[in-house]
Amino acid sequence: MTQWLAAAGNGDARLAYQGRENIAIDPVFFQWMDARIGALNEHGMVAAPVLIWDAQWNRAWQSMNPGNTLPDSQIILLAKYIVARYGAYQVIWILAGDGTYRENEAERWRKIGRAVFGAHPSRLATIHPGGQLWVGDEFRDEPWFSFVGYQSGHGDSDDDLRWLWQGPPAKGWKREPPRPVINLEPNYEGHNCYTHRTPFDAHAVRRAAYWSLLVSPPAGITYGGHGIWSWELQPAEPLNHPGTGMARPWSEAIQLPGSTDMMHLKTLFTSLDWWTLRPAPELVPNQPGDKDPSRFVAAAKSAGGNWALLYFPVGEPVTLNLESPGDTKVVRWYNPRSGAWASTAPVPKHSEPLTPPDENDWVAWLGPGNLQ
Repeated sequence: MTQWLAAAGNGDARLAYQGRENIAIDPVFFQWMDARIGALNEHGMVAAPVLIWDAQWNRAWQSMNPGNTLPDSQIILLAKYIVARYGAYQVIWILAGDGTYRENEAERWRKIGRAVFGAHPSRLATIHPGGQLWVGDEFRDEPWFSFVGYQSGHGDSDDDLRWLWQGPPAKGWKREPPRPVINLEPNYEGHNCYTHRTPFDAHAVRRAAYWSLLVSPPAGITYGGHGIWSWELQPAEPLNHPGTGMARPWSEAIQLPGSTDMMHLKTLFTSLDWWTLRPAPELVPNQPGDKDPSRFVAAAKSAGGNWALLYFPVGEPVTLNLESPGDTKVVRWYNPRSGAWASTAPVPKHSEPLTPPDENDWVAWLGPGNLQ
């Protein structure tokens, strides 16, 4: 999934509407969008338009956001126009982005969603809340709401890291009625982290991605690169995002190493029956993340219990509870940095730790098999 349309909408929303009472469609703006959505589809990607930008965290930006400035009737009209214009493309609708969507705001956007999509939208639809906000409970009963999107965001403090693997993403997926869960905005590669003010590297990108896919039943993941999301044409700090760091031009940023690591992630998951995975924290009874949240070992096992997948953010020994899966015989190590299977070894006995091949991050597949 990509946020390019959200970024374009951020900077150029004034082209799509005028004033606080009535919208006026600018044909040039939407012709510009036509070419980009078409190009995404032609390259085998699904576009994910944010129909109404609704950021409330930046006062300087609020006057540019239709979610903050237009009356609901005009918001509905604008969103319906975009749905009608791009409904024949391969798209996933994000009704609104970066708001809070709690209490009165939630009720407001529930009503807007019903007016825009009806009971049976022709495409998947969701909402994109602000950082570390969980809106699954507010929207999961809506007929147009297809999956729970959340944003683990760009924080790097212990509390920020712990929110992803111990907070709502690790718990909210269990609630009824069930909805797929997707992290729509993990930390962007090259974006300055909030606490240490240094750029997130490829390791941080991998860690957030694998955690997201294993603490909830996997449904998808988003990758973001600093300079890509804001479509920079030359080195610059993205518009209205002071402190995020100098971004590379998008044509250079697409070469950041984390993007290739996401290809390796896809290769791994598509080689497995990934849709059968369910979180299995019980496999790691002595969780390293309890002492250091950055060392959290994420674990999931298949619905049948005969194989498991674990992500080690650092290569340290960990003693596992391997009573389940019961027929586990071997461990195969997958290198998330190269996309190569490193080795196959016997699973350690109950009291012996499982040790990754080196000090880097690794993925372990545990299940039945023969040593090779």
